[in-house]
Amino acid sequence: MSKHIGIIGAGPGGLTAGMILANRGFKVTILERETKVGGRNSCLELGPYKFDLGPTFLMMRYILDEVFEAAGAKSEELLDFVKLDPMYRLQFHDRVLQTSPDHSKVKEEIDKVFPGHSDSFDNYMNSERERFERMVPCLQMPYDKISQLFHINTLKVLKYALSKRSVFQVLYDYFGDEKLALAFSFQSKYLGMSPWECPGFFAMLGFVEYEYGVEHTIGGLSEISNAMAKVVWQNGGTIKLNHEVESLILDKKTAKGVKLTNGESMMFDEVIINSDFAYSMSNLVDQSKLKKYNEKGLDKKRFSCSTFMLYIGLDKLYEELPHHSIIFAESYKENVKDIFDNKCLSEEFSFYIRNASLNDSTLAPEGHSAIYVLVPAPNQRSGIDWEKEEKSFKDKVLNTIMEKLNVPDFTDHIVEMETITPKKWEERYNVYRGATFNLAHNTTQMLYFRPHNKFEEFENCYLVGGGTHPGSGLPTIYESGRITADLITKKYG
Repeated sequence: MSKHIGIIGAGPGGLTAGMILANRGFKVTILERETKVGGRNSCLELGPYKFDLGPTFLMMRYILDEVFEAAGAKSEELLDFVKLDPMYRLQFHDRVLQTSPDHSKVKEEIDKVFPGHSDSFDNYMNSERERFERMVPCLQMPYDKISQLFHINTLKVLKYALSKRSVFQVLYDYFGDEKLALAFSFQSKYLGMSPWECPGFFAMLGFVEYEYGVEHTIGGLSEISNAMAKVVWQNGGTIKLNHEVESLILDKKTAKGVKLTNGESMMFDEVIINSDFAYSMSNLVDQSKLKKYNEKGLDKKRFSCSTFMLYIGLDKLYEELPHHSIIFAESYKENVKDIFDNKCLSEEFSFYIRNASLNDSTLAPEGHSAIYVLVPAPNQRSGIDWEKEEKSFKDKVLNTIMEKLNVPDFTDHIVEMETITPKKWEERYNVYRGATFNLAHNTTQMLYFRPHNKFEEFENCYLVGGGTHPGSGLPTIYESGRITADLITKKYG
């Protein structure tokens, strides 16, 4: 009889592990509390408008292709990809930089916007390519034993990992201009960290985008989750929607199954936790059973920032707005300091806006658009009263959009709108402290020092998702699912 693998949560990590394990002959059951798959990689629908709930950038598509291949499928047969050029627009208060996967275009743009700095781009790409090639094997191996810190692959990147230099410091050395350094360092926000605190070896994130490009999937990135779910079913796995897990069933220190909120118990040979890591430790596990990751232990951990979200359906299509735009506050460093140190809302803030209807007609009726707005915000450790602040901050964001993007009629065309605050992330979506990018990626919370894919506190228990190794972001979450699937496969030969 094949071993039965139970997976808590149908997010991208759980779906990745599920479709690979099902393809290898395991009996797979995925339990999802919502009415659809995807977790934060699902969709939000408001009337005729469709939005990605969370991730909107697809980087390193080759990893997605590989995990589908490991599950016996081909991503291009299930998804319709669009490679974006420009990838995104970066807007400062006094200049705009258009980015492209075409390196000659990038150098021309840098010459135009930051005269005399285009050669720095080649230096950056060549140096970071070398660093990236050394780092990739470390992101693909499990760190369930401390000896793996001394593996040859790890030793090759140790000098980068242990460096106390920040992403911004590394990038400023490349480019010698503060704004240009910021143009290549904003990606630290993908990890929910400040570029002035994020470890310097993450300076490679910009390289990844320029080397491999940024892609969109028609229907939104949530279609990736739907395609994975289809492969799980095709491979003989089962996904049970509307099945919320109440607790992990433990026999001493061994995971045996789960208890559902409807009172049902389900027993498994192995349990994979894909729900938010810190939420799971706080709510699904008897605290007396935990040593390292009980409430007291989690309080000592650093968590990412949160996000204030607007999902807006408009009866107009703004063709002058690119697919992706990042708008920097004039006092960008002060805004970042407010988010991470002062834990307060800034008068002036940076934000990201996606106008995917420009390249995807499936998201809104003809001539309409589905606009996605993300404002980095302090997580719930801030104590901000979002019941009180939500409306005024939403109005401030809308006014800033109209002013910064020169769309004075923007609010006149709003048909549908939904707001998600850090408090709603925490309470509605079970995101611990509303930290949407999970545990921070500081040096002491990476590789061996991040929660292990083979969970160190319990036997027969595994982790996937942004709260485990290798970290947050879709490509690394896919890797977490593949690592866990490989560990379970190896266990059973």
